[in-house]
Amino acid sequence: MLKLLSSSSSSCLQSRIHSLAPTGPRTGSGNSTATFLRVLSSLTALSRRGSNRSSRVFFCSDAKDGSEPASDAEVKEAESGNESKPSSAIVSTNPRPEDYLTVLALPLPHRPLFPGFYMPIYVKDPKLLAALQENRKRQAPYAGAFLLKDEPGTDPSLVSGSESEKNIYAMKGKELFNRLHEVGTLAQISSIQGDQVILIGHRRLRITEMDKPYNKDDDVIKATSFEVISTLRDVLKTSSLWRDHVQTYTQHIGDFNFPRLADFGAAISGANKLQCQQVLEELDVYKRLKLTLELVKKEIEITKIQESIAKAIEEKISGEQRRYLLNEQLKAIKKELGLETDDKTALSAKFRERLEPNRDKCPPHVLQVIEEELTKLQLLEASSSEFNVTRNYLDWLTALPWGNYSDENFDVLRAQKILDEDHYGLTDVKERILEFIAVGKLRGTSQGKIICLSGPPGVGKTSIGRSIARALNRKFFRFSVGGLADVAEIKGHRRTYIGAMPGKMVQCLKNVGTANPLVLIDEIDKLGRGHAGDPASALLELLDPEQNANFLDHYIDVPIDLSKVLFVCTANVVEMIPNPLLDRMEVIAIAGYITDEKIHIARDYLEKSTREACGIKPEQVEVTDAALLALIENYCRESGVRNLQKQIEKIYRKIALKLVRQGVCGENAVAETDKAEVKHGDELVQNNDANKNQSVVESAEAESHEQKIESSTETETVEDAKETENIKEGEATQTVEKVLVDESNLADFVGKPVFHAERIFDQTPVGVVMGLAWTAMGGSTLYIETAQIEQGEGKAALVLTGQLGDVMKESAQIAHTVARAILLDKEPDNNFFATSKLHLHVPAGATPKDGPSAGCTMITSMLSLAMKKPVKKDLAMTGEVTLTGRILPIGGVKEKTIAARRSEVKTIIFPSANRRDYDELAPNVKEGLDVHFVDDYSQIFDLAFGDDRTSEQIIAGLIEVINTTISLSYGFHHGGSPPT
Repeated sequence: MLKLLSSSSSSCLQSRIHSLAPTGPRTGSGNSTATFLRVLSSLTALSRRGSNRSSRVFFCSDAKDGSEPASDAEVKEAESGNESKPSSAIVSTNPRPEDYLTVLALPLPHRPLFPGFYMPIYVKDPKLLAALQENRKRQAPYAGAFLLKDEPGTDPSLVSGSESEKNIYAMKGKELFNRLHEVGTLAQISSIQGDQVILIGHRRLRITEMDKPYNKDDDVIKATSFEVISTLRDVLKTSSLWRDHVQTYTQHIGDFNFPRLADFGAAISGANKLQCQQVLEELDVYKRLKLTLELVKKEIEITKIQESIAKAIEEKISGEQRRYLLNEQLKAIKKELGLETDDKTALSAKFRERLEPNRDKCPPHVLQVIEEELTKLQLLEASSSEFNVTRNYLDWLTALPWGNYSDENFDVLRAQKILDEDHYGLTDVKERILEFIAVGKLRGTSQGKIICLSGPPGVGKTSIGRSIARALNRKFFRFSVGGLADVAEIKGHRRTYIGAMPGKMVQCLKNVGTANPLVLIDEIDKLGRGHAGDPASALLELLDPEQNANFLDHYIDVPIDLSKVLFVCTANVVEMIPNPLLDRMEVIAIAGYITDEKIHIARDYLEKSTREACGIKPEQVEVTDAALLALIENYCRESGVRNLQKQIEKIYRKIALKLVRQGVCGENAVAETDKAEVKHGDELVQNNDANKNQSVVESAEAESHEQKIESSTETETVEDAKETENIKEGEATQTVEKVLVDESNLADFVGKPVFHAERIFDQTPVGVVMGLAWTAMGGSTLYIETAQIEQGEGKAALVLTGQLGDVMKESAQIAHTVARAILLDKEPDNNFFATSKLHLHVPAGATPKDGPSAGCTMITSMLSLAMKKPVKKDLAMTGEVTLTGRILPIGGVKEKTIAARRSEVKTIIFPSANRRDYDELAPNVKEGLDVHFVDDYSQIFDLAFGDDRTSEQIIAGLIEVINTTISLSYGFHHGGSPPT
């Protein structure tokens, strides 16, 4: 049985979830507060009211709590049901709620309904909805609203609304009854629109018992209620919405009493559903007031925090707005007084000021473009995109050094000194730079040239460019084009593109600030080619002396004079540069360094800079010449010196570590010596004390004798202390041991040798000949070996191995044909090639090999096997052969010569066409070599397989030549026969 509870109260709508408009006319906040205070004053004359009538409840499951607030139209419809008092309240007074004993029970899943408040719910069950409509038609528009309990063992915060609804739909009868809270609310059905039912709470309902009675004159209840009133007064001051709830509440329920006061405070609080249900279920008025007081106290604290946050944000925003307004006012005042101009005028003034120093030197067509753009800038709106494009364009145009050239230094002696300071050797390069300076001095002005430095890695191509710029007193700019695949990097973008930028040359001129810098274009042989064009073709205009006087960048779009720029390009392999581009350059080959040059570079340049970088003094370390030689021969055999520098740095890093460790050991030794001295001093003090005590005990007769002993002991103590101090000073001033690096301990610093001798044989066996090859890392020697696989009639064939390219395979076939012809001519009876299957191999098969310079070496190897005769000792050769036996020229003469010297070769055979290249080599490169230049292979045959006279025969021949020379000399001077 459900019974009406006599202490039921009214409350306003949920302020943060659901809200309904008040029924009566809305009044001001002051009137609402006055009304609240008026009705609260009636608490002094409260009377206890009760109701003993019982009610019966029918349970239904298909109802849920509404999630949307009821509209004003719904509220008005609810008002229309009141015919006796249409202007006073929404709640119908005829009939009264007490007149109905049987009501339907509706479960509420989310929040309980408090008396005096609206709650819209949605009823999905058609039967239940029809029953509610029928009750309303019968003038019995009431139902019981009860909050649904959470399922045992579940977290209410993790259960969604849809799951709660499903649980309600699934429960029927007694199961639903057990899930309902005991205390609910008697609710009036205000209106029904579709499946939405608007309920208005009136009384508490409980299934088992009535409310507990309370004493309205209890001082504790009065004090608690007054505290609730005081707290509510503070809460209502902060929100006009809550003040409106007071008026709505009094219109629905009437004057306040203690229970209604507790209900009102709990309803307007932001407490969760369980806390609100706890207030609803509490039948003891005093306890209910205490629970409400806790809730409204929390609400006032939350309100204070909210106010502080809002105040801080408001102060921040108002401060920024005030600062902005003041700045705008300041700008306006300055503009009126002529102290400041607008942004466009200031930009134009900045660009004109930047251009003014070079205005006389600036070309007329550039000045015209700048003036047009400045005029255009004044007509554009600052917020338009075209304004930013024009501003950036003017920024670049006025930043370029139009006609501004740096003063060059044409002092040849100074330039020679600078080049020698930075680089050892490289006579060809230095000579070409000095020639350029000399021409500039005679003409009185410099001219732009395009120089290409080609050579293996690590020979100093990039650093040569820096030295040239320093010698000429020019600005230096470097950019690498290795892998460059976008033409816009060179020619720039169109200004219409987003993020458009000029090309590298325009950026260079802006950075250096002069129109005649030295521009180093690095890795020009590694240009890429992608979907964005061909950069190699785009470089033609930049590097053509006849075109770069009017170089046109896509972004700048006005001709730029680059004729005074000195371009220095670097490349490892000249053959990789496109021919049209290579034709516009003056190539200077840097072949690399021989061993002597590397030793000088290591001693005079690399070692000095590395020692300073490691913080090591010259007197602390010594690296012998033998160690450097072994380092170069066994670790750094390539043409450049970059790897040599790395190895020297490795040596000095280990030396630095060794010196530091020695220094730490020395400090520890000094510390141990100090401890020993302290211990020794303590023993001396103890001895002195013992002597003094002994002198006191002894008789007075021996006093003089003890004084003598004491004085002698003090003397010995002073002398011992002096000796200890001298030892300490000697150990402290002892210097760290000098580190010596020689050939014997070099492996301790750089590890085991990387390279071994390229020369495998002291005397090459039959069928083996040493050839000379060129690589990107420099020159090298290699052996070509020929062996006989099988012999017999019709077995003539040739097998090739050694990772050979197509050119070398063709050279081998040509060599086989030429060798057969030569053997037929030299030894007609020898049918070796007609009956032999040969295998020609070039060692180090994992390394690809190709090139037109191995033909003569292959022929010599085959003939050596056919004639079973080894070639001469210490012989190496290079050159390509035609089918008629003519020797063709080759490349890389210097690299191959250096490789031959490294392998201790004494005799070299070069094509005659390469005599000029060999003559240009430095004397130290050619020293100790016997070089032969040949046109036909028959000359090579004579040199490789010539007469094998014994040493006695050679000496006898030399004596005969000397005697002949003396006879001729004597007859020329004396006119007679020479003496015998």
